[in-house]
Amino acid sequence: MTEPLPVFPYHPDPVGTGAIIQSDAECSCCSRARGYIYTGPVYAVENLSGRLCPWCIADGSAAERFEALFTDVLDDIPVDRLFAITQRTPGFSGWQQERWLVHCGDGAAFLGTVGAAELTDHPEAWASLREELGHGPWSLSQAEQYLKALTKSGQPTAYLFRCRACGSHLAYSDAT
Repeated sequence: MTEPLPVFPYHPDPVGTGAIIQSDAECSCCSRARGYIYTGPVYAVENLSGRLCPWCIADGSAAERFEALFTDVLDDIPVDRLFAITQRTPGFSGWQQERWLVHCGDGAAFLGTVGAAELTDHPEAWASLREELGHGPWSLSQAEQYLKALTKSGQPTAYLFRCRACGSHLAYSDAT
């Protein structure tokens, strides 16, 4: 029997998002097979894809031992929160370079990929996507057509986050 998974405040359901899967694989950091393995991106010199357990991510030992990061944060946030997200939180796989969204001065919680259907329950996420597209070369009708084409399991897709402070939902979109 496996031990309970660590809690990741910035990625509350990494099994549900597919970042962590059940596996008998041995972790390259602690050399233990704990029943789960991380499948998301690892930015390190060594190829660690599918070779780290959630516990070594949570306690920071994987980041320290392999000088690894698990995601990218583009906004300015306090260093302790930056380290918590980039070095102690499972990332997620995207079509392009992933980025962690920030709201209310802190990293938001990643909830998973969503399409247009899933976004209907989150009008503030729709607004953040419209704002994102408003800064590009697209007309309003092109942007709306693109947003209606978003799909949870294909492309284009959107990545849904929830602010840990105010509870607002935000998202960004991606495709190849």
